[in-house]
Amino acid sequence: MKKVVLSVVAALAVSAAAPAFAADMAVKAPPVAAPAAAPSPWDIAFGSAIMSDYIFRGISQSNLKPSVAAYFEPRYNITKDLQLYVGLSGESISFTNRAAAEIDFYGGVRPTFGPIALDLGFWYYWYPGGQCIGGVPPCGVGDNALINGNVSKSNLSFWEVYFKPTWNVNDSWAIGGNVYYTDSFLNSGAWGTYGSGTAKFTAPANMAIGPFGWYVSGEFGRQWFGTTDAFYGIPAGTTIGLGPFTTTGIYANGIPYKSYNTWNVGLGLTWKVFTLDLRYSGTDLNKGDCNAFTSDFTASGFGNVTAINPIGAGSNWCGNTFIAKLAADLTLGSNLK
Repeated sequence: MKKVVLSVVAALAVSAAAPAFAADMAVKAPPVAAPAAAPSPWDIAFGSAIMSDYIFRGISQSNLKPSVAAYFEPRYNITKDLQLYVGLSGESISFTNRAAAEIDFYGGVRPTFGPIALDLGFWYYWYPGGQCIGGVPPCGVGDNALINGNVSKSNLSFWEVYFKPTWNVNDSWAIGGNVYYTDSFLNSGAWGTYGSGTAKFTAPANMAIGPFGWYVSGEFGRQWFGTTDAFYGIPAGTTIGLGPFTTTGIYANGIPYKSYNTWNVGLGLTWKVFTLDLRYSGTDLNKGDCNAFTSDFTASGFGNVTAINPIGAGSNWCGNTFIAKLAADLTLGSNLK
């Protein structure tokens, strides 16, 4: 009997101590998830486009013909509100000096302050392969001269600095502006300043057209110019082109390019990374002053005489026109993860 009692007591002691033993035992903790990797501050934007006409500030750069374009833009986000960027882009063109491509080098900074986004930078337009057409030395009057009397430097490359603010009013509306300045537009010797205002409405998802998002946007701007150097001057008493038309020599040391207004309005359809932009663009430059500015190799006629276009040839490069553009735009961080 004594043995039974001892066995029972021992069993009770063991069972009473079990919770204490369990409490003292090491319990394996659940695995801790590794912290998410911080997003890279680097990103790259790139894309390409084909368009029915390459219009730059209302004026055709591709002789009213289709053009292709592409760009590559590395970006570095110092913070979520401050981005540095550089870029390389190119477009096919058709210039009087026989340059067939525009290659752009650019870079700048994009700070953001709540709904206000700013963009400040530098842009260099390079037009390789140009040839000197007529004009004064270093061309020599008559060298490769065009039948319509127009002339062009071999080197039309130039730079601009720019400032582009945007106010994102809400998720749909954005209002912006552009200011560009150069000391020699198209290496003409004439300074140039461009200013414009823009507005864009991006439709919310509940207004999508089937699988397509859409937007409408517009811009109104003005391009101001100074006076060119002597290369584009009008020599006194010189006969240029065909017919009995002689210059007056009033602008022998350079011509004051005509400042002009430009505008565009359009509708865009978006699907994934693709955008189809349908746009109407125009300027208030008449055909004569357009010819004096562009040196259009297709300009013709004698009825568009102005103070800076005494021969009277007229250009269609500045006229109102409709442009269709299909583009693909991607970023490494958003589209190619």
